[in-house]
Amino acid sequence: MPDVDRARAWLLTVDGAPQSYVDLDAPTHLEFEYARRLAHVLDTVGEPGLPLDVVHLGGGALTLPRYVAATRPGSRQDVVEADRGLLDLVTEHLPLAEGAGVTVHGADARAWLDEAPDDSADVLVADVFGGSRVPAHLTTVAYAREAARVLRPGGRYAANLADGSPFTFLRSQLATFAEVFEELALIAEPAVLRGRRFGNAVLVASHDPLDIAALTRRAAADAFPARVEHGAALARLTGDAKPVRDEDAVASPEPPDGAFSIG
Repeated sequence: MPDVDRARAWLLTVDGAPQSYVDLDAPTHLEFEYARRLAHVLDTVGEPGLPLDVVHLGGGALTLPRYVAATRPGSRQDVVEADRGLLDLVTEHLPLAEGAGVTVHGADARAWLDEAPDDSADVLVADVFGGSRVPAHLTTVAYAREAARVLRPGGRYAANLADGSPFTFLRSQLATFAEVFEELALIAEPAVLRGRRFGNAVLVASHDPLDIAALTRRAAADAFPARVEHGAALARLTGDAKPVRDEDAVASPEPPDGAFSIG
């Protein structure tokens, strides 16, 4: 769907739910709050402007790969998207800029990750939804271990998740990634964290200390400010949740009607 307010901007919907937004003339314009929060993680890895090797699990309209290509020229990026029809649609109608350094793979995210080389990525961004739910096989300890294997020392994992009170799914993901990574943070709007509404939360994981101060500043400066939870506050949110094993995994919850509408 074209954006009537921006000449070459487009909204991609999947099964009626907003999935991606792209402005071909302004690749650093990120319309969705969750995309900006994932970008905050990307912006705080290494020195600003220097190239990164990034793996994106879930392609959508290639919003974040375009952002990285614009803000960190020379980056190498792999995008893994299982929906080949969606890939064809996006690459035909919303083509990448010449020399963007982005390679697109039509494959299942977990299967592709299982075959990826060790220590091959600086950042792994997971934004995979089957319809409006995170697939079960991308929620487990085994999956988290594969992500950790692919990341280089100092690398970052960032995932877009969605849940609402009582946060059964989100808490299980915190417990799962805490089993593999030493450092965790969660970025979300206060209304979501207080359980007042269903919404997105960005999980950040690393073996090395996260720049919580930088993430907090960036999240607080958004048009819809977010909080960064870590340390003791995150442990309280996790509570007694157990890590998810492959044999017990379920997809994230179905959003309530109207949770992600296009207005």
